[in-house]
This record gives sequence, structure tokens and C-alpha cells, in this order.
Amino acid sequence: MLTYYTDGSCSPNPGPGGFSVIEVTNANSEPEMKPVRLGYDKESTNIRMEGKALIAALEHADGADCEIFTDSEFWINVITKWSLAWEANGWQKKGGIKNLDIVQEVCPLYKKSKAKLTWVRGHNNDPGNEMADEWANKARLEKITL
Repeated sequence: MLTYYTDGSCSPNPGPGGFSVIEVTNANSEPEMKPVRLGYDKESTNIRMEGKALIAALEHADGADCEIFTDSEFWINVITKWSLAWEANGWQKKGGIKNLDIVQEVCPLYKKSKAKLTWVRGHNNDPGNEMADEWANKARLEKITL
């Protein structure tokens, strides 16, 4: 099973943004972590970058069994709960749906995937989350796309 950590960054918020997808592999019984997807947007928000990171992880997994660790409870709820009603209502809800373009991109990817989304507390010394945060900031600051 593939394992990923994702994160998004924006500073100021809104402003320039970056995201990262870190893949964890167990080579020689020692976990190795490396960035496999990075992205930059000159004008974004933290929420958008978190969503873009999840899209990139799902695309990278390409249908394989995977677990994606994210510190975004918001996106886990959007993908696994709230979007089900929104889609049934023609992608509408009272007050509108923010970031609908990302919602409509990530939800079908998730539905056809074999992904498990797992929440991890951000900035809590989890090595994968810390590395994802570091690379999301690096992508934002250095305008990196990978």
C-alpha cells in the first residue's frame, strides 16, 4: 500500500501558495520520505492548496491502495461527507460552495480510488506532516512545480 502525506501553504492568506505530496516508502526496513508532487499558485488560499495536494496524491496513486495523511479535517469532511449532499443537489447548497472547482475535481478522483484519508494533527512533530509542511512552504517560496 502506498503512503502519502499532503499539505498546503499560503502566505499571506490569500496570496502565493504551494502544496506538497510526500511519499513514504520502506526501503531496507527504514522508512524513506521524498516529495513526489509539488505545486505553486501565484494567488491562492490555504484551503485551495490543501485540496490541490489531495488531488495530486490521488493522481499519483493512480488507483492503487493508498493511505493519505492530511492535517485538513475540512477536506476530509468535504470529500467523505458534505459533497455527497452537494452532488445530489446538483452541486448546490444554501450560500454556495466555495472552491467548487476543486471539490468537483477531487471528489470523482476519491470515489474511483482505493484511498483511505487519515487526519493527522498539524505541527505536532509527526515527521511526515512536518516534511509535507516544509516542502509546501518551499514550493510556495521557490515557485516549484513537480
